[in-house]
Amino acid sequence: MTGVGPRWEQMSNSPSPSMDARQTFGGAASPGMNAGWNPRGVGSEFSRYLMVGGFAFACDTLTLFSLTHFLKVNYLVSAPIGFLVGTAVNYVLSRAWVFERRTLQNTSAEVALFTLIGVVGLGLNELILWMFQSKLGIYYLFAKGVSGVIVLGWNFGARKVALFR
Repeated sequence: MTGVGPRWEQMSNSPSPSMDARQTFGGAASPGMNAGWNPRGVGSEFSRYLMVGGFAFACDTLTLFSLTHFLKVNYLVSAPIGFLVGTAVNYVLSRAWVFERRTLQNTSAEVALFTLIGVVGLGLNELILWMFQSKLGIYYLFAKGVSGVIVLGWNFGARKVALFR
């Protein structure tokens, strides 16, 4: 293929591990990945992000629940541990399958910014859990559901703009 960008040509000529994982997972990899912003691409990326985010959220919440319920760890301690587990799952799957383009080619910088965005999400998560549980007396897992929706919006938007334009 000519005229579609060096990344696509490199990927199409080499079955290396860096090959676009969306092809493996049935996603819609397109030759225009290096072209400008594509609103239809954002819709399919958001759909994939919902699936990945749902799985990462389940990992996060299962960690929160297990640590709090079985090991009797305070929910404000177990929540960030679960959040870190979910963030790790989210990063690996987002990079491999969700987003069609990467803004940064430096993986260390990408992980740092991805994590920084996650830390802001963690702050929102903690604030919502604390407000619902401590101030309003609402069950912490219900609060986690509300937090999940809010943090999902923040994480997708910030990561799309900062990392995967």
